[in-house]
Amino acid sequence: MKDNKTLGQAMQTQVKRRSVLKAGAAGVAGGMLMPGAARVALADDKKPLGAWPAGSEGDSIVLGLTVDLTGPYSAQGAAQQRGYELAVEHINNGDPVLKEISADLKKGVLGKPLKIVSADAETKPNTGVQSATRFIHDNKAMMISGSTSSAVAIALEKVCNREHTPYFTAISGSNETTGVDCQRYGFRPCYFAYMACKAVAPVAAKELGKNRKAAYLTPDYTYGHTTTQSMKEFTEKEGWTTVTNQVHPLGAKDYSSYLINIANTDADVLVCVAYGADAANAIKQAKQFGLLDKMKVVVPYSSAYIEEEVGADLMEGVIVAQGFWWTLQDKYPQAKHFVDAYEKKFKGKPRDSSFYAYLAVMVWAAAVERAGGLYPPDVVKALESGAVLNLATGPFSIRPEDHQGVVNFPVMRGKKKADMKNPDDYYEIVQVVEGKDVVPDLGVLGCKLGDYI
Repeated sequence: MKDNKTLGQAMQTQVKRRSVLKAGAAGVAGGMLMPGAARVALADDKKPLGAWPAGSEGDSIVLGLTVDLTGPYSAQGAAQQRGYELAVEHINNGDPVLKEISADLKKGVLGKPLKIVSADAETKPNTGVQSATRFIHDNKAMMISGSTSSAVAIALEKVCNREHTPYFTAISGSNETTGVDCQRYGFRPCYFAYMACKAVAPVAAKELGKNRKAAYLTPDYTYGHTTTQSMKEFTEKEGWTTVTNQVHPLGAKDYSSYLINIANTDADVLVCVAYGADAANAIKQAKQFGLLDKMKVVVPYSSAYIEEEVGADLMEGVIVAQGFWWTLQDKYPQAKHFVDAYEKKFKGKPRDSSFYAYLAVMVWAAAVERAGGLYPPDVVKALESGAVLNLATGPFSIRPEDHQGVVNFPVMRGKKKADMKNPDDYYEIVQVVEGKDVVPDLGVLGCKLGDYI
């Protein structure tokens, strides 16, 4: 019995020893086969999500960009492309400006250079979704950004949420993007309709008068409808009345029927909610119809380059909100750095489309460094940390409850052509609006973020 007991104990000890050795060998093998973040993932039992871990294992990190290079928002899409390129150049070169933006930013991201893959979204949701899906699956993109159309932005944030890949709008004005259509993996750094209209309405009332009658030109999709809704809400609080709302298709060329309907009212303010080439066409045709001889113009959510497309004469006295204007360099050091770097690289003044693209890359890169890796839920949580970055419009943060950027922006008035100091000096800044003063209260727009996994 004693011999049997001793033999049994010896066998148990040998089995335990083999188990320990086997586990150790598996750990070594796992470490040899799965570098970097994948080793951590194995230890933490993290399952693959989106392009992770494959997208974290190469010599570079891929960003997938869906920009509108054709369609009514093509000028804004091209400007976004330039902003992304400048941001990637600054990060890859370890530009000194990084430390002024955030202490989290370093040369490269997690020590690796960034690589861009991009495609034309054509201002079409399906095209944007197809491109983003291809970037995630084929190129192993760890972040998707782009859009000017809110219809495209909402479609992209939904597909990226399904793919567990952080998505950043470049431009998206609809209230619904961080409202009822908000997504755990979707982020909007830019201002939007509610914020713009809340800021513009009191300025317009002060500049143009309290008892005004407004006629609206509204593009027929989510951005147009929510912007008109917010502008009516805030102007009517200032004593304005709404006499007509003319709804037109996105990309309309001929506005004659809508302008005739407006001419047959007693409206004295034209609120042009149209954006991009649509806004330029609408304002130029309004002049041809004689409407601008008797009506003032307000563009509550103004697109980049509209002033160039319309011309200084027609923009004189027009009240606009825009996400960035280059003369902010006189107020913010970061704006000066951004304008100088952009001018050096692209030989022109930047607009808000470029600024918001640049911002998106910096915000994402800083969050990845805080997360210490590219595991998507960790990056999202780092983005929700409330970290403040110093950017070209002042302090910036993301509100964790709905992923809306709390960002400052200018409300401006078009200058007289004779008062322009240079060919780009189209606007006088009336007010730099602080984002915290105009961002909607939590719950107002119906955002309910989903799960991380």
